[in-house]
Amino acid sequence: MKHDSLAYDTRRTLRRVVGLFSGYRARIWLTVAGVALSAALGLLPPLFLKVIVNQGILLRNMPLVTRYSLYTVAAVLTGLAVTMLYNYASIQVGQRIMRDLRRDLFRHLQRMPLRFFTETRTGEIQSRISSDVGGVQNAVSDTATTILAHAAVVLSTVGAMLFRDWRLTLFSMGTIPIFALIAAKVGRLGRTIKRDAQAQTALLTAATQEMLSVSGILLTKTTGRQELTLEKFDQENNVLMALLVKQSLLMRYFYDRIGVILSLTPILVYWMAGYLMIGHGAREISLGGIVAFTALQSRLFFPLAALLNIQVQLTSTLALFDRIFEYLDLTPEIADAPNAHEYAQHPIQGAIEFDDVTFRYAPDQAKPTLDGVSFSSRPGELIALVGHSGAGKSTVSYLLARLYDVSSGAVRIDGIDVRQLPLASLAASIGFVTQETFLLHDTIRENLRFGDPGATDEQIVAAATAAAIHDHILTLPDRYDTVVGERGYKLSGGEKQRIAIARAILKNPQILILDEATSELDTHSEQAIHAALTPLMRGRTTLAIAHRLSTILAADQILVMDGGRIVEHGTHDRLLAAGGRYAKLFAAQYESSARPEAGIAF
Repeated sequence: MKHDSLAYDTRRTLRRVVGLFSGYRARIWLTVAGVALSAALGLLPPLFLKVIVNQGILLRNMPLVTRYSLYTVAAVLTGLAVTMLYNYASIQVGQRIMRDLRRDLFRHLQRMPLRFFTETRTGEIQSRISSDVGGVQNAVSDTATTILAHAAVVLSTVGAMLFRDWRLTLFSMGTIPIFALIAAKVGRLGRTIKRDAQAQTALLTAATQEMLSVSGILLTKTTGRQELTLEKFDQENNVLMALLVKQSLLMRYFYDRIGVILSLTPILVYWMAGYLMIGHGAREISLGGIVAFTALQSRLFFPLAALLNIQVQLTSTLALFDRIFEYLDLTPEIADAPNAHEYAQHPIQGAIEFDDVTFRYAPDQAKPTLDGVSFSSRPGELIALVGHSGAGKSTVSYLLARLYDVSSGAVRIDGIDVRQLPLASLAASIGFVTQETFLLHDTIRENLRFGDPGATDEQIVAAATAAAIHDHILTLPDRYDTVVGERGYKLSGGEKQRIAIARAILKNPQILILDEATSELDTHSEQAIHAALTPLMRGRTTLAIAHRLSTILAADQILVMDGGRIVEHGTHDRLLAAGGRYAKLFAAQYESSARPEAGIAF
């Protein structure tokens, strides 16, 4: 039963691999024509050789020898030119397919929900895109053309050999079943080893990516755990080494046995020719005929061995295609609804409603992260979420942006369930400034332009000025062209936060989400950004997740969360007067200080 399943998967994978070539039919037919012409030209030298021996050398006809020698050179050079042309066409097709495969895989992964990336190591994803796709490059770029070219050579050569002498042909072809059996066995073993080796490579890549990132290096250096990290790396590295040794030995086994058979086959043909000529007086076999036949046979062996080798390599490479298609077959949990196009031009105003929302990050999660959360706001209101860590505040923002879908209930914007809105429209209408700021390894200018790719330099400067980061940028050696480094590590936490706020200002969204956005800022910078955010928030809905309660005193609504539920709801003054949980939180933070002035920085 296991073998049948493997055969089915193999056929399905092969059909999909062949389907990759469907968009390049014209170039493929050009390649086929070139291969056919090259194979035909390749038959001429052995036939010319027979004439040179029988009618030239044996009859001492030097002009004929010279003429047919020149014919042979012309055939070889013409065949070489044709081969170069169809190789160029096939390489073009192969590289275009590789480009398409990388693009399709990257685009598909971008459509995967946030859950996929929180549950999958970054190194594993990188391994699929780089290592696995790189591993199939030869199969896509070269294998198809190589199979076609060698198959044409084998078929044309066998036809010419049959024409010369069917008895010698059948005798010399008797070793092919042995070739096929060895190749099939090695191919099956190779596919299993290849899959295991790629999976181990992904583990090693993931471990390397984790521990050699800036954060990983900081962890190992500050804890003094370099030896422990190296020990874990060695464990994974040794497993990969063992698999690669096994893979190499398997291929050596294949080549050694193929080499022995190829070395013995010409001797068998010479013996058979001698047996027919000497033992049975076969006069139709001439010396020139034997030379021509062995020339054809030698022309046959290399492509035949190459085809069998390709069978082994292709069978092993199917394991990589399986891993690539496994990712391409993942179904995005978050996708546009069938009727989402109806709301494509819907101008979002920013009214938010959570209607009895319950959410679990995993289906088997016992206690929900959000449990019956309900609230609503009008466009332009400031809603603040407060509570201890783990209360579910950030989850509310994830559901609003539809990074996850609710388990039950509904999240609505302007009365429309977010599951009905186009994802592109939703993303364009919501701006995020989070506590953990992510910056690209690029210039400050390009990081800011990520908020609005069409922003002018003047708009970028205005946004940076509003976010109180422009003056600092001017002190840097390359100003706005300064490269921020991996994840922005050349900048302080507060500087990264201000660049993220400037990026949000450039995006100019209808709904603004501030997830403890000023947690890394000093008091002076926080006050400067407070002035910048005040006009930015005017006329748009803002959902603010705050740790310092002094920053949300002017909120239209304050939602106090605990254990995934809203336990209190109201304005600062009303909640303080109620003397409940919010009042206790506020008192715990400011029991020794005077009442702070109202602010809206987060």
